Amino acid sequence: MKILVLNGGSSSFKCWFHDVGEPLPVETPRPQWQTSIEWKGQAPLVEALKPVLEGRQAEVVGHRIVHGGKQHRATTLVTPEVRAAIAQEAEFAPAHNRFELEAIEAVDRVLGPQVRQIAVFDTAFHATLEPAAYVYPVPYGWLGEGVRRYGFHGISYQYAARRAAEMLGARAHPLRLILCHLGNGCSLAAVRDGRSVDTTMGFTPLEGLMMGTRSGSLDPGILIYLLRHGGYTADQLDGILNRESGLKGVSGLSGDMREILTAVAEGNQRAQLAFDIYAHRVSREAGAMLAVLGGMDALVFTGGVGEHCPPLRERVCGQFAFLGLQLDSGKNARSHSSPADEDIATPQSAVRVLVIHAEEEWEIARECYRLVT
Repeated sequence: MKILVLNGGSSSFKCWFHDVGEPLPVETPRPQWQTSIEWKGQAPLVEALKPVLEGRQAEVVGHRIVHGGKQHRATTLVTPEVRAAIAQEAEFAPAHNRFELEAIEAVDRVLGPQVRQIAVFDTAFHATLEPAAYVYPVPYGWLGEGVRRYGFHGISYQYAARRAAEMLGARAHPLRLILCHLGNGCSLAAVRDGRSVDTTMGFTPLEGLMMGTRSGSLDPGILIYLLRHGGYTADQLDGILNRESGLKGVSGLSGDMREILTAVAEGNQRAQLAFDIYAHRVSREAGAMLAVLGGMDALVFTGGVGEHCPPLRERVCGQFAFLGLQLDSGKNARSHSSPADEDIATPQSAVRVLVIHAEEEWEIARECYRLVT
């Protein structure tokens, strides 16, 4: 089955193509072709995607859709009703859903409406959350309006959980994993036997950890104070919390962890503070996930920062030394270009520490193949 995957972010699209067939490989296959396009929204997305899509012979196109809302919690064929739902949820993931809907429309125009398109939702993996984990402690009537915790990065977590089980030989049943997806967007998930039981992101991708340019969780009283006394509008606060906060807001330099670490090495105190807050929040939330699971068999790092930032891994893992967790220092200096998965805990550690290369495109392709067949 010739499957094209369009993995859209807020400013870029990863395009991945492979002819998928049985038996599905255990290891992620090398795509027959792949590319990435940068797009800042200056022109219609179809103009950016057209050179990539023209002449391609895809039978199925799979799309990563960040927010499926309360209606769509599983991979589904794109229909007019699904398109309407994606558009409706754009308010809650404004940097993603609108662009992903434009990508669906671009495929219609370039490849033709006969090509089957499939929506793979980032929120779907967290459909297994229990009410205690997804209901907010606010007036209960809000739940009926869709105000609840959804969770995100589910495609990445679904792949990482399966890959971790393969690496560990599924020796613990049920396998308890704390998964850390750390990139420009960051979240953690507590996974038991392949099922999500808790996560740090909630109603929107703004909740939870400190991120590259997003604040993560705040005292809501801060926002009420700023609305009442700071003269801010809701749109201004939305922009600040999503694009001017996090590593960028604290350091005053950048939301890119590589630039933060360079500044730290040069003695920049605000960059050091930004890193310290980031590491503190990852450690604190990982501790919360540990309590939810009642223990852990492995701590898993994935995503750009998770895979390529040894100082962060060392800081976080150091907080769990009481579990007997020790890193193998010889394996902890992972190069930025290395795509290989690794077990970086010492052999005597009771808890394993895994670094897993993110493979969202392959996971989307698997979901498309599963749905169609």
